[in-house]
Amino acid sequence: MNLLEHDAKVLAAAYGLRVPAGVLAETIDRVSEAALPPGPWIVKAQVPLGGRGKAGLIQPAATIDEVKTHLRAMSGVSLRGHPVRGCRIETRVSAVAEAYVGMLIDPAQAAVRVLASERGGVDIEAINTNKASVRSTLCAPTRAAIESAGHELAATMRTPFREAIRSATAQLARLFIECEATLAEINPLFVQADGTWLAGDFKLALDESAFERLDAIRPLIEGRKAAYPDVALKLATGFDYVEVDSMGTIGLLTTGAGLSMKLIDELRAKGKRPFNFVDVRSGQLRGNPTRLIQVLSWISRGPQVKVVLVNIFAGITHLGEFARLLVDALEAVPALKVPVVARLIGNGFEEARSILAREAEQVMVEQDLAKAIEIAASYG
Repeated sequence: MNLLEHDAKVLAAAYGLRVPAGVLAETIDRVSEAALPPGPWIVKAQVPLGGRGKAGLIQPAATIDEVKTHLRAMSGVSLRGHPVRGCRIETRVSAVAEAYVGMLIDPAQAAVRVLASERGGVDIEAINTNKASVRSTLCAPTRAAIESAGHELAATMRTPFREAIRSATAQLARLFIECEATLAEINPLFVQADGTWLAGDFKLALDESAFERLDAIRPLIEGRKAAYPDVALKLATGFDYVEVDSMGTIGLLTTGAGLSMKLIDELRAKGKRPFNFVDVRSGQLRGNPTRLIQVLSWISRGPQVKVVLVNIFAGITHLGEFARLLVDALEAVPALKVPVVARLIGNGFEEARSILAREAEQVMVEQDLAKAIEIAASYG
């Protein structure tokens, strides 16, 4: 997942990276000049993707009235489907050169790719066509190796970029490794004449599966649940659930992220509207219906949901056990009064079919996935 810029910079500052002073404004009425860092300012809409500048979502402001004008203009705006999650207001930096530093996981090479350039900014992707190209090198995924790679790249740069890129890469390497990041990028890297620098913009992508063991990340997500609802939910429940279409007609209770996405694709190909994505991780149910109850409760709130499609491929989980948990979960969510199509396959199928036939009249059991999809589609 991508952290919003403000949160990424708060984390970066905690790791010693130099960032412009800034605050997060989530509502206009709480913004006052006394609460802001020294002006003039830059008002930057918080969305988890690039392209904000070209979309008019990064604006300079010389007065508090201009700050508020920009906040009003950006409030409620979406960029490629992502709503603005407040704005970061930070001190404007001027009279500097712009460079670029980044690093990302290269899975094909089982390595980290470190990148640097004496140029930066919104058109970084086009720099490779110019003489001042982005230079890169591969290294082992360790802090020491990344620092060494940064030094290697910096040595090819001119002053003052050499000093700034060497220092920024070393600082960034610690955060990248300790936070188990998949991508970290400072663009632009503001470089002053003496080689000192500031992170003008900072992008940080993190591995969600690592959050439970990262003391620096979990409190950040839990303290900003409105900005990261899906990730906060995963931390709280231990599994993935995303509402993909608030007006969807087919609720899903599935296991396996890849299989669940495939199911969504197949339903959409038929012109149907899945309500949610979920990987309930049936192997971790361990005789407890809580996860199933949570998913069915969320599905029951869908105003247009007409059917629930269950897709469980049992490996560790015995289908007889799953069937009993599903019965308990359906009884615990009486608001869910729609048909349930259960595609079950694996160990204990006959026992599961017998339990559901006896104790859950609303459930139709099917082993063939294509048939189960057709049945669900006929309702939804």
